[in-house]
Amino acid sequence: MSNKKQPDSQLQGITRLVVDATLEVTDLVEAMHRRIVHPPLLPSTPVQHLITDIAGMAYKNIRWSSKFIGKGADMALGKLSSVLGTIKTKDERQVTRALLNGLIGDYLVKTDNPLKIDMQFKNEGKELPLKKKKIKETSTAVTDKILLMVHGSCLSDQQWTQNDHNHGVALAKEFNKTLLFLNYNSGRHISTNGQELTTLLEQLVKEWPVTVKEITIIAHSMGGLVTRSAVHYGQQQKQTWTKKLNKIVFLGTPHHGASLERAGNYVEVILKAIPYAKPFARLAKIRGAGVTDLRYGNLLDEDWQDIDQHAIKGDQRTHVPLPEKVASYNVAGVAVKETASKVKQRFGDNLVSTKSALGIHRKSSKKLNFKEENIFIVYETNHVGLLSNPKVYTQLKKWMTS
Repeated sequence: MSNKKQPDSQLQGITRLVVDATLEVTDLVEAMHRRIVHPPLLPSTPVQHLITDIAGMAYKNIRWSSKFIGKGADMALGKLSSVLGTIKTKDERQVTRALLNGLIGDYLVKTDNPLKIDMQFKNEGKELPLKKKKIKETSTAVTDKILLMVHGSCLSDQQWTQNDHNHGVALAKEFNKTLLFLNYNSGRHISTNGQELTTLLEQLVKEWPVTVKEITIIAHSMGGLVTRSAVHYGQQQKQTWTKKLNKIVFLGTPHHGASLERAGNYVEVILKAIPYAKPFARLAKIRGAGVTDLRYGNLLDEDWQDIDQHAIKGDQRTHVPLPEKVASYNVAGVAVKETASKVKQRFGDNLVSTKSALGIHRKSSKKLNFKEENIFIVYETNHVGLLSNPKVYTQLKKWMTS
């Protein structure tokens, strides 16, 4: 399915989002009002009930108005053709859209919001149709070696370019590979994206104009988890593309989760435990399925199915080892200098801890066994800095020749 949304449909998507947000905030305010009028653990008087009933009528009117205005605006925006283009550049729109999908992508899919991103391969900035004839027409360089770049949470294919440098572009040119970028909705469950990716890769290999000899994947952050999920499902289904896969490079991937998501989860639980703050706990649920999967690094459906994604239940993942017969390489970022204390170094790139990025786990059964020569730690860089760090690029070149 194409992601080419007209400016009017994107504006409609924004309008629906604003209306939905207004309704959510109205629910929040009404819940807070009710909590104040009816204190916890105390009986309510007839007067208190009367106050609540009157206020309820006001909140009902707000909801009705929001829905009515939203519907009217949605229809009016359908007649516009280029307003969004006058507000932001195309690049800015795509970056904003990727961020929204990262935060509430599963919600956008559920409501069929035009802002949702459909998974697709991109080549030279354009969508790559998965038909042999179309691939020939779209791509100017078709080789038997494919280099696929998989972005992280809240990012897009465009954001591989940082500080006028793109690891993929430079490597593809130097090693004569056909460069493809994956663009996907990072707010959906990692396993959902993983299963869709394996299906698309199988179709890609089938429709590729020449016989594919090898596939190399470079994945950043959540993209590494989506890749591992895709390989797992692909090998399980004995798909052809997995036999072509020869290398995976992980850049700052939270193999065992990201502590910031776990902190967000605890904040939600704490808010629920405070009587007057309880209504605000609903705001913590804005985190999409993909973000909550980052808590421990969920890769499979069974890691989240029939489980409240906002409940604290500890790490219950099914362990998925690194794929056999595929060379796996790993880059971990550390924000501080190499001479800094071990305590400071353990925070990693400020988003992903060093241990999580290296696949180290306190339980030996969950440890990812990267070969020592396939690990590279780069200091004085942050999470996004991994995408333009010259030391990282030098290391990637070494691994491409190995």
